[in-house]
Amino acid sequence: MKPTLIKRAFGLTRQLLLTMGAVASLAATAYAAAPGITSTSGTVATFNLTAQPAFLNQPDGSSVYSWGYGCATGSTPTFVPAGMKDTSCSTMQVPGPTLVVTEGQTVKITLTNNLPTAAGNTSILFPGFQVATTGGVTGLLTQEAAPAGSVTYSFVASTPGTHSYYSGTQGDLQVEMGLYGALIVLPAHVPAACTTGLHSANVQVEQAHGESDFRLSQAAYDHDKTCYDREYLFQFSEMDANIHTQALAQVTARANCVAGAAGCSLEVPTEPYHPSYFMINGRSMPDDMDANYEVEYPHQPYNGNPHMHPGEQVLLRIIGQGRWQHPFHEHANHVRILARDGNLILSATNPDDLAGAPLFTTTTTPGQTMDGIFYFTGRGLNWDMYAHHSGSDADPLAVTNCVPDANGYYTVNSNPPAAVSAINYYEWCQDHNKPLEVNPVGDVAGGGPATLPNPLIFTNGAWYSGSPYLGPDATTRAVGPNTNLLPSNTQANPATERGWAFMWHSHNEREITTNNVFPGGMMMMMLVDSREFVIDESN
Repeated sequence: MKPTLIKRAFGLTRQLLLTMGAVASLAATAYAAAPGITSTSGTVATFNLTAQPAFLNQPDGSSVYSWGYGCATGSTPTFVPAGMKDTSCSTMQVPGPTLVVTEGQTVKITLTNNLPTAAGNTSILFPGFQVATTGGVTGLLTQEAAPAGSVTYSFVASTPGTHSYYSGTQGDLQVEMGLYGALIVLPAHVPAACTTGLHSANVQVEQAHGESDFRLSQAAYDHDKTCYDREYLFQFSEMDANIHTQALAQVTARANCVAGAAGCSLEVPTEPYHPSYFMINGRSMPDDMDANYEVEYPHQPYNGNPHMHPGEQVLLRIIGQGRWQHPFHEHANHVRILARDGNLILSATNPDDLAGAPLFTTTTTPGQTMDGIFYFTGRGLNWDMYAHHSGSDADPLAVTNCVPDANGYYTVNSNPPAAVSAINYYEWCQDHNKPLEVNPVGDVAGGGPATLPNPLIFTNGAWYSGSPYLGPDATTRAVGPNTNLLPSNTQANPATERGWAFMWHSHNEREITTNNVFPGGMMMMMLVDSREFVIDESN
């Protein structure tokens, strides 16, 4: 990882840890989306994968010997969502390529075993689907690919939602080594509710501000309560570096052995289990905040760096891919669970309603998937969260209107309706014109909940940190007669970004370390950006 990125990310995290999910600004410029590959010929989606070794980069400078699924040499998958930059699919990656198909399609996956001969057979399980196999050799759970051999799996993608796939051969070792990935099945039909009303307006708002639509679909399921505006995929896993080191040593010692011959196998103990790396989409923090398909991570193409605007319904696709449960906490709001393992959680009395619980912590059980909706509006904070107050000609960034709709937000349902180009679209109107500062020197009226340093007192210095967000023109608002009070969030890179940063992290303290060094591991930031900032999910 580049030194500047390490300094940037760790410095930011230190500041954010002081406030544990309060206000800050993020210097990273990469966003997550849910990147993957698709391949469609008529009603059949065909993928050609390999299983082979490579080394994974970690933020402590280590390169960990691992195994992973990847695209077979010569295959030409289509990358989704459209418009992603610098896309690639190497012959090995962790997690494996995210396979994106549509409900009702026949999915055909050919796996070639390019693992070291001593690693033996390998395979893929697709839980939740009726799988037919062609070729390969008989294994305990499914047909397997022998060293240098292949096997083909076929099934109908009968259930929409987020699913996992992983090795069905010696799982305690092969899954640990990195043989796992995600399968996303898009619904065959988009509910009409997803193309009208606020859901349609949210897309128009994004387009009005120069943003592209990077959703894989408009709904997670064939149900009008599963419409969404953005989506992110998070796969949680861990690694015991000692297991990987022993696997490499034994593979090296048996480099010239013959498959099936005596001694041409691995005897790697997987207990006791002491993981030292905790990963989101194959990367540990701060690497997960770098771009998708970043060249520093040739075998870890997917990041974990979500962004959103106020009021957007954000679909979280979550998979537990390791051996441990990971109690992952999303600050700022609960996550409303839609489904588990591709099964919608419906009301027992009314199938038109969903009955999934709002979770404070989305605990990822090994092998289990879940889909949930996260949103944040800033409702009830008791100050104008983006400083979109009623202004004057002297303050061109100010907003003069915030007319509440029936739910209290400024939307197309307000009277008069909000323009889709309004920078305060979907903000909570009751807090508008409520200031942040108690006793300001600048042009913000008094009475707010926060007391900031007086810029006239030289001993305070020109800078302060750990302060709440002050809006896109924060420096202007802090002007006093003699000096400027420069809030820490004016240091953001890119300079146009101003957002509320909420730490999303494992609630197991050990899991927010990298090889026992804090901060690291399973940690990322959700930035809720003001409309002035364009969220570009192309990388």
